[in-house]
Amino acid sequence: MKFTLSWLKKHLDTDASLTEIEEALTDLGLEVEGVENPADALKTFTIAKVTSAEQHPDADRLRVCKVASDEGEVQIVCGAPNAREGITVVLAKPGDYVPGIDVTLSVGNIRGVESRGMMCSERELELSDEHNGIIELSSGEVGQTFVDWLAQNDPSKIEPVIEIAITPNRGDALGVRGIARDLAARGLGKLKPLSVEPVQASFKSEIDVTIDDDTLDGCPLFCGRLIKGVKNGPSPQWLQDRLTAIGLRPISFLVDVTNFYTYDLNRPLHVFDADKVNGNLRVHRAAGGEEIIALDEKSYTIPVGTMIISDDTGVESIAGIMGGELTGCTDETVNVFVESAWWDPIQIAYAGRALKINSDARYRFERGVDPEFTPEGLEHAVRMIVDIAGGEASELVQAGAVPDHSRAYKLDSKRVQSLVGMDIPESEQRQTLTALGFRMEKDMAHVPSWRPDVQGEADLVEEVARIASLTKLEGKPLSRASAGVPKPVLTPMQVRTSTGRRTAASLGYNECVTYSFIDEAADKLFGGGTDVTRLENPISSDMSHMRSDLLPGLLRAAARNQARGISDLALFEVGHVFQGVEPNQQNLQIAGILVGRTGPKDVHGASRPVDLYDAKADAEAILAAIGAPAKMQIMRGGPDWFHPGRHGRFCLGPKKTLGIFGELHPKIISEFDLKGPVVAFTIFPQDIPLPKNATSSRPAMDISELQAVERDFAFIVDADVEALTLVNAAAGADKALIEEVRVFDEFIGGSLGEGKKSLAITVRLQPKDATLKDKDIEAVGAKIIEKVTKATGGTLRG
Repeated sequence: MKFTLSWLKKHLDTDASLTEIEEALTDLGLEVEGVENPADALKTFTIAKVTSAEQHPDADRLRVCKVASDEGEVQIVCGAPNAREGITVVLAKPGDYVPGIDVTLSVGNIRGVESRGMMCSERELELSDEHNGIIELSSGEVGQTFVDWLAQNDPSKIEPVIEIAITPNRGDALGVRGIARDLAARGLGKLKPLSVEPVQASFKSEIDVTIDDDTLDGCPLFCGRLIKGVKNGPSPQWLQDRLTAIGLRPISFLVDVTNFYTYDLNRPLHVFDADKVNGNLRVHRAAGGEEIIALDEKSYTIPVGTMIISDDTGVESIAGIMGGELTGCTDETVNVFVESAWWDPIQIAYAGRALKINSDARYRFERGVDPEFTPEGLEHAVRMIVDIAGGEASELVQAGAVPDHSRAYKLDSKRVQSLVGMDIPESEQRQTLTALGFRMEKDMAHVPSWRPDVQGEADLVEEVARIASLTKLEGKPLSRASAGVPKPVLTPMQVRTSTGRRTAASLGYNECVTYSFIDEAADKLFGGGTDVTRLENPISSDMSHMRSDLLPGLLRAAARNQARGISDLALFEVGHVFQGVEPNQQNLQIAGILVGRTGPKDVHGASRPVDLYDAKADAEAILAAIGAPAKMQIMRGGPDWFHPGRHGRFCLGPKKTLGIFGELHPKIISEFDLKGPVVAFTIFPQDIPLPKNATSSRPAMDISELQAVERDFAFIVDADVEALTLVNAAAGADKALIEEVRVFDEFIGGSLGEGKKSLAITVRLQPKDATLKDKDIEAVGAKIIEKVTKATGGTLRG
């Protein structure tokens, strides 16, 4: 956002210096990015007088001029048509840098005649685009610096231009008046009143406006007035100077008016050549495929749903973004329809992004323009047009109504101290908010319509602190903590996450942090890829869904490493996965994968391919570390991405799964282009029951003083009976006494016959109250035999 000092003073009555204004703006959050001072580039130029001008002996269009300067008379060859004796000019000497042509002058020789300098035009000094002749001054003494002459006669030419950075939430500061309001609230002057006398209506407008019902959410208000009999042409010099100073090229008065109020009052406007409008104007949504040549002379195809303004023959404007060339104003325009409307910021942003149009109007509408100022902004423009270009104005044409943006928040004066740490009296807080345009009623602050960014009580605190200046904050030591042990600040899940991460790292795994986004094809392999988790606006096509499992990201990382020659990997990740958009559909996982072999090839060491028992051991270690019960059942029935016969679930009963381990399905390994065996585990920390007595300390080790007893059993069962079924049955015979059941032998064939096998298990009994006697051991053994026989249909081997 650029503006000049004199422009600012049209809204702010102040005696503050440029330096004070710069410092205040940055402190207020409107950071000054730079100050352009045209005088700096003009300091070396001086005033001179042409004493004679003779025809060049060897060129019809050149003159050899004698010029009186502060260094005596010099000879200059000049081709300007107005170079003649007696005129006062601006002289550039050898060694001077001329900014308009980016040249440092030297003594020249033009067609055999020496030239020691240059008489400058306005474009060569970057004062305007005028270059048809050299500058002719009406006054000035020979040797006087041109900067001093401008300061006395035309100070607008050398006025500093301030450029500030605007954060997206401060749309009100995209107008000079909004900037002046902030400075006035800081105390750097007084905000001048803003008023306009509406132009008396002379007739009823021949152009009417309607807004379609399905477009009212994007354009709740459209105002306009028809002006007949205007005389378009160049703008007044003051208007041209202001636009030129901020880098805008004056076009014609009618166009310059809209540009002026865009920057002056943050009120984008548009003028239609009324004679080129066929019928009435209609604000509606595009059906898709409509084409328009905009004012930038480019053709655009309008996407479906984009808000547009059409007349009876077709599209005439891209609503809130850019008008059409067909109804644009020219020097021949005599009747205009002036538009002032309010457009929804989100919809303008979507449309501008889809069409790839960056305009001043879009930039402001998508950041928020004052809705209540819509009719008044129109009156300002109509008044200026009628006063300068003449004409008669119609009655106001209005479709829709001013949208209701009224809201109020409680001003709690103590929150400034608690949130910001500044001690500001309540009276000063109320005065600050009033100066910023807030209306105070008791302890409620009503937000002005031009501040859409203020959305809560904390924003009121921010405004008060910003105006008071955050530089006044004083560093203070923290208060001493109260005696005793402080309460824990981490939640149980945060503790489990940290513990699980440390444990996995201690087991030799490398942590990965992958995107929460994943492509649809990969997500479908792991039970996701549905429309529920699809992103509306994905970063790229391979990040179209929220991930439903951590394993795809780890497998992709493993594939990238294998492609670079690293074949043996141990990777893990801790993160959230998503089954939907609701908070309860987001779950925490700890996942890990092992790829390749257990270690590098070594003549002195053992190395083997990883298997599901490696994943099982590591998963058990992590589960134990984060508080899972020691006695978990291992069951089948895992998801499809695991190998159907080489995986298991850690369960507390058939429905409570704490984790899954095993080999991944061959089709998964193939899809991710991985080589070698791949085993994995996934742990669900949120499903692990919390301890009944929460404590931050580690529980005491429970070691029995009584001797443990081990007994071996061998059962003949059908060949298709899983060892897991037998182990779970034996362990359930006496859960209090049986500490561990382990398979130590399997035998198939021999005298057992076809379709039979022998499974041998060791059962460890750990008494807690008294030493076991023979009858106790025999009773438990009988229960084990009974349970196993019932569960497997097997018999005890003799």
